[in-house]
Amino acid sequence: MKQRMISAGQPVIYWLKRRSMQSRLVTAYIVIILIPSIIISNYFFNEISKTYTRDALKQSQFMLELEKFHIEKQIEIMESAAQISTLDQELMDYLSLDEEPGTIELLELTRGTFADFSRIQFNNPSILHWRLFGNNPLIHEIWPIVFHEKRIQNESWFAEASSLGNAEMWVFQNGDRDIMKRYTIEPNVDQPKVSLLREINKGGRHVGIISIEMLLKEFSPKTFAGIGDVEYQMMIMDRDGVLFMDQRRNISGDNEALVEEVRHQFAQLQQSGEGKSEFKINDRSYLLTASPVERVGAHLLNIISMEEPLNHISQLKKQIIAANIILILVLSVITYFLNSMILKGLRRLTEAMKKVRKGELNTTAPRLEGSGEVGELAHHFNKLLQTINELIAQGVRKQAITKEAELRTLYSQIDSHFLYNTLENIKMLAEIENQRTISDVLTSLGGMMRYNFKWTGEYVKLKDEIRHIENYIDIMNIRFDEPVVLSLDIPSYFMELEVLKMSLQPLVENCIKYAWPDGEDRSREIKITVKDWENNGIVITVADNGRGMDEIHLSRINASIVAAGLQERERVAFGRSEEKTEGIGLRNVHERILLYYGRPYGLEITSVWGQYTEVVMRIPKVLLTGRGMDIEKAVDRG
Repeated sequence: MKQRMISAGQPVIYWLKRRSMQSRLVTAYIVIILIPSIIISNYFFNEISKTYTRDALKQSQFMLELEKFHIEKQIEIMESAAQISTLDQELMDYLSLDEEPGTIELLELTRGTFADFSRIQFNNPSILHWRLFGNNPLIHEIWPIVFHEKRIQNESWFAEASSLGNAEMWVFQNGDRDIMKRYTIEPNVDQPKVSLLREINKGGRHVGIISIEMLLKEFSPKTFAGIGDVEYQMMIMDRDGVLFMDQRRNISGDNEALVEEVRHQFAQLQQSGEGKSEFKINDRSYLLTASPVERVGAHLLNIISMEEPLNHISQLKKQIIAANIILILVLSVITYFLNSMILKGLRRLTEAMKKVRKGELNTTAPRLEGSGEVGELAHHFNKLLQTINELIAQGVRKQAITKEAELRTLYSQIDSHFLYNTLENIKMLAEIENQRTISDVLTSLGGMMRYNFKWTGEYVKLKDEIRHIENYIDIMNIRFDEPVVLSLDIPSYFMELEVLKMSLQPLVENCIKYAWPDGEDRSREIKITVKDWENNGIVITVADNGRGMDEIHLSRINASIVAAGLQERERVAFGRSEEKTEGIGLRNVHERILLYYGRPYGLEITSVWGQYTEVVMRIPKVLLTGRGMDIEKAVDRG
């Protein structure tokens, strides 16, 4: 993805590089202003959309709470009616008769108990039907209150309602088929209703069913309130997932598609546990909120149309972006002419620089009064030309001085050759006199002198530095009754790696000077080990078997090495004496490593009193040969 973006942007970058500074500045102004303005506009309009959605959500939830409050009141009315029915002892006795009632008894019931029920229903006009269905064949139907159960045996809810016990059951239906018109061909359609069903149980025996019914337009007015506000539409979903809604209200233009999508969105809300869902039907946006009505086992849903406000926000967004583009175009034209005036002096300065590039060093930039930074640039350009001419004159003088230095260097080389020849003559005399020890020492001394005088650079091969150390130990062994033994543990392929010249010799010199006190009769060994370190470095360890040092001396010396390169640092001694000049060689080596390689390379010292002292040097793994070697991850400096 990143590579494709880079490839797509290359033609634009190429085009910009070929434009003048004036064109690039105008392009930069457009990009700097246009892109942020579009981003900021999008951000603010997105926030406005989110704010409107939040407000619409709060409004929808408030509407649901109000409707739930009304539904709760209607539930209480219906439950009170059912409760009154079960508490009327005369009515319960009538439903559980053991013998057929007489005419006088029926008249008394009709004029008394059933008349009271009629008055109660009259005082509660929201109740559509208040009915009792008995399964006793001895009772007579007293319309419109008492009926035989056989009238409702074909209802889908009858079996469940007949075994409710003390529980109650709520049933939603799309139409109200009046029982008294049961056998007519013209039912009461378009009358959705809700029924509260309760079983009448006496002595553990099923006696009948109480049915309190109410039209949904009374039960939930906002759901069935006619056409009204077309910006929202409420629905009731019963426990079986059936949706009840006012078909006359149609906020989507397609009620079937709306019902199907609402079912899908409600299922997702149930799974996620969220309180809202946003969806689209026919490219129109809607917001769905749901709230449970636990007492009837249903959910109250509210769908709000978001299309009109979102379209208004979108149009406003486009208008503001268009206004920004027009403003930027106007500013770009103004900027173009202003830049043309400002860059006029810069173009004159460019012409002067072209003449200088051709070798006309006596050229001067034009005086640009009142040109601000461009005028200051012209002034410094003239100063630069003056400095260049002065440096050219100085270069001519330095050439003469360099020639003289080369002659002096040649004389110095002649003197060093004279010294080497003299050492060779003395060596030949020692061999003639059969003084082999003196001859070998002179050979080692000559090797050391050649190594020291041949300073062609800071880097040498490890094998050259090791050979120099061997010569040094050969010379120093003249002083000791017990010679120093040099032990090497260096793989052959490490010998071609580079080290700083004269970086190991000071470490060996410190071992010889401080490891073994004068007069001590013991074996003397210095061991040099080279190993890989991490991914791209090596560790060179110089260890002696001397008397070591205590923790105080060791900490002082390591602190001195760590402080290498700092001004006013403490000169801590390396060794066992109280002199504070013994660590200079180690600090110099550490400073050189930091200077040429940087951190984390350098020296570190460890020691155990009476056993040993180790100096560990860490440097990068770099080849000096200019050819490949079988050393993984080594850098070829050649």
